[in-house]
Amino acid sequence: MKAPWTWRSPVPALLAVDLALVALAWWLAFWLRFNLDVPPEFAALGLRSTPLALVAYGVVLLALRVHRHVWKYTSLPELRRLAAAVGLGAALTAVSVLMVRLPQFPRSVLLLHPVLVVLLLGAVRAGWRSLVERTERLAGGARPLLVLGSLQDAAGALRALKGSSNWLPVGILTPLASERWRSLQDIAVVGTLSELAQAATRSGVHTALVASPVGSDARRQALQLAAEARITLLTLPRPDEFLRAEGSAGLRKIQLEDLLGRAPVALDAENLAEMFSGHVVAITGAGGSIGSELCRQVARLGVGRLVCIDISEYAIYQLEQELRQAHPQMQGVYYTANIRDEARLRAILDQHRPAVVFHAAAYKHVPLMEEHNEVEALRTNVLGTLNVARAAAACGARRFVMISTDKAVNPTNVMGASKRLAEMVVQAVAAREPRTDFVSVRFGNVLGSSGSVVPLFNAQIARGGPVTVTHPDIVRYFMTIPEAAQLVLQAGLMGRSGQIFVLDMGDAVKIVELARMLIRLHGKTEEEVPISYIGLRPGEKLFEELLANDETTEPTPHAKLRIAKTNGALLGVEEIVRWVDQAGPQPDARALRDWLQAQVPEYKPR
Repeated sequence: MKAPWTWRSPVPALLAVDLALVALAWWLAFWLRFNLDVPPEFAALGLRSTPLALVAYGVVLLALRVHRHVWKYTSLPELRRLAAAVGLGAALTAVSVLMVRLPQFPRSVLLLHPVLVVLLLGAVRAGWRSLVERTERLAGGARPLLVLGSLQDAAGALRALKGSSNWLPVGILTPLASERWRSLQDIAVVGTLSELAQAATRSGVHTALVASPVGSDARRQALQLAAEARITLLTLPRPDEFLRAEGSAGLRKIQLEDLLGRAPVALDAENLAEMFSGHVVAITGAGGSIGSELCRQVARLGVGRLVCIDISEYAIYQLEQELRQAHPQMQGVYYTANIRDEARLRAILDQHRPAVVFHAAAYKHVPLMEEHNEVEALRTNVLGTLNVARAAAACGARRFVMISTDKAVNPTNVMGASKRLAEMVVQAVAAREPRTDFVSVRFGNVLGSSGSVVPLFNAQIARGGPVTVTHPDIVRYFMTIPEAAQLVLQAGLMGRSGQIFVLDMGDAVKIVELARMLIRLHGKTEEEVPISYIGLRPGEKLFEELLANDETTEPTPHAKLRIAKTNGALLGVEEIVRWVDQAGPQPDARALRDWLQAQVPEYKPR
C-alpha cells in the first residue's frame, strides 16, 4: 500500500519549486521571443496564459510521479523521465493555449518554453545533488585531494574517485601550461605542477593523487615537489590490484615501480592456462621473492596441485598461510627440503610427478658469496641445480625452467660464474634427457626482492641515513617481481630444450637516482637523509650486461623475450660433481677460482 501524501512530505515543496521554475521559464520564453523587451500588450498576454502552463505541467508532473525522485540521487533514468514529463507538459500547454484562442499569441513561446523548463529543472536537480554529495562527503570525513596530471589523465582519475566517500577532489594541477584556468567535471585547474606547494597551502590539502602515466617525467617531478612540500602522494591501483581494492577508489601510496615505469607484460593466457590448469607444478625456492610470486601466478592459472619446496621453514610456513587464504580450493603441498639433498628431491618429485618444475632456489648475494662462502655457491647453485634437473627428468616432467641472472653474463664474481655454470649444467642435462624440455631464464635486479638494494635503502632511510651507494656511476636493470615471474612463465611455455632466455629489462637506472627517489618517497630530502659513496664491493661491476641485442641474441615471438646465443662444448657433469666433492668443506679460494675459470672461460675475477 502506497504511503499517502502529507504536507510534511517533501513532495509538495518540490512540486512548488518546479512550478515556480515552469513559470519562470514561461516568462523567459516571452523575454527571449521579443529580444529582451516584451511589449505591454504581450506582457498582459503572458500573465493571462501563465496559469494554463502551470496547470498543464502540474498535471503531467504529478501523473508521472516525477516528485517521488530523490534529488540527491538524480541520474540519467530520472532525467529521462523528467524530459518525458516536460514533453507531455509542453504538448498539453500548447493544446490549452490553442483552445483558449488567446489573440496574437506568439507560438514560438511554445517551442522555447519546454527547452527552458528542461534546463531549469535539470539544473536545479544536478546542482542539489552536487551540493548534497559534497556536504555529505565533508561531513563523513572525506579528505580534500589535489589531482596531478593533464586533463586527459585527470579524467580517468576523477571517474575512479566518483562516489568515493573517502576523498574529495578540490583542484587539478597540470604539467601543461596551456591547460591553466580550465576545468574538468566541475573541478578547476588551479595551476601547474610547479605550484604544488602553493596550491596545497591555499586549499589546506596534505594529499595528492598522481594521475600521470607510470614512469612519466610528470610523476618524477611530482615526487620531488611533494617531498619538498611534505605532501603525501597517492596513485590508483594497478590493474592486478583492482580486485583487492576496496570500492572504486582504493588509492594506495605511490611506490618505486610507479616511478620507474614498466609496460605491462602480455601473456599467452590461454596456452599458459592449458599448461598449468589441472596439472601438478613443483617450485623450488618457493618461499623466496621470485619463487613465491611464481606460486601466486601459477595458482591463479588453476594449477591442479602445487608442490612448494624451500629450505626455510619460516618462508614455507608464510607461503602456506598466504596461499591457503587466497586459494582455498587449490591443493598445495609444502616441503622443507634442501636442493643439495638429491635423494630427498627425488622422493618428493617421484611422489607427485609434476608436469612442470620451476627451479628458483639459489644463493644470489654477490659480496657474501665472494668471500668465505665460495664453495657454498658451487654446492647450491651448481650441484643443487643438477640435482633438481635430474630429479625433474627422472619423474617424467615435461618442462624444467631455471631462474638465472644477468650476473652470469661475462661474470666477474663467484655468484655470477656459478649461475653461468648452472646454465651450462642444465644444457648438458638437456642433451641427455630428450623427454624433458630444459630452459633457463636470465633477468636483472627485481624491485623489493629479499637481499636487494631497495629494502636496504628503505631501512637506511628509516634510520635517518646515510644511504650508502657504492659508486656515483653504478647502474642496474630493474623489473617488478610480478613482471619477472610472468616472463618466466611465458619463457617456460615457449622455450625449446637447451635454450637460455634473456628478458627485456628496459633502460638501466642509476643506483644513486634510485636512492634519491626512495628518499623522496619517504617524504624526506637529501639534506635530511644524505647519500654517501662507499666504493665498489668485491666482485661488483659498474654495469651489468644482459646481452639483449641482435649480435648476441635471437628474437622470439614475444617482444620482451630473446634467446641468448651460447657457444662451447657441453660439460661433463660427473667431473664437476667429483671436483666439488673432493674440494672439501673449505677449499683454497684461489684454487676454486682457477677451476671455475677453467669451466667458465668468460669468468674474469676481480
